[in-house]
Amino acid sequence: MDVTPDVTPVTPVDLPEPRRLGTLARLAPEPMKVILNWGRRYSLWVFNFGLACCAIEFIAASMARHDFIRLGVIPFAPGPRQADLMIVSGTVTDKMAPAVKRLYEQMPEPKYVISFGACSNCGGPYWDSYSVTKGVDQIIPVDVYVPGCPPRPEALLQGILKLQEKIAEESLGKRYTTDAPVAALRSGLVTPPPAPGAGGRA
Repeated sequence: MDVTPDVTPVTPVDLPEPRRLGTLARLAPEPMKVILNWGRRYSLWVFNFGLACCAIEFIAASMARHDFIRLGVIPFAPGPRQADLMIVSGTVTDKMAPAVKRLYEQMPEPKYVISFGACSNCGGPYWDSYSVTKGVDQIIPVDVYVPGCPPRPEALLQGILKLQEKIAEESLGKRYTTDAPVAALRSGLVTPPPAPGAGGRA
């Protein structure tokens, strides 16, 4: 007896943009915002996305000689759901790009990205390859770019300091409540809800 499963293709659906900002975060007095930014600035849990030789420089920056833990950066988070800083170090290929985007979307807000090295910035020496993404900013937003091929660990330390300066001055109200149209989130993992009045009780 030939039993073939009924597999219907799932098309991506537009999901509503989540409201990431509560009333307290929008209307909090300035001293409270300073304290919140100070806490975010010095407790950055890093999700390292090491793809090529720049990952070795990242590892060197986390070792005893450079020791970026003294800056409040905790390396090697257990997973994206525990991290708030993604460091992409290495060549992002078109095959790897969906994984980078998916793991970035699993990180909680507020989240930050450092593009570490020429390959993740713009494709590096492989920019004209048919399989290389021309910069990780093609798929996820980047906060700080660290140039070099490969960059020295000191360059990553400077990039972290620049990101901390940015966090210290940011307002979450300006970051998440803009008047600009936001691109719809698309996911192939969620089936669309039924239209009102279609099937079931009216």
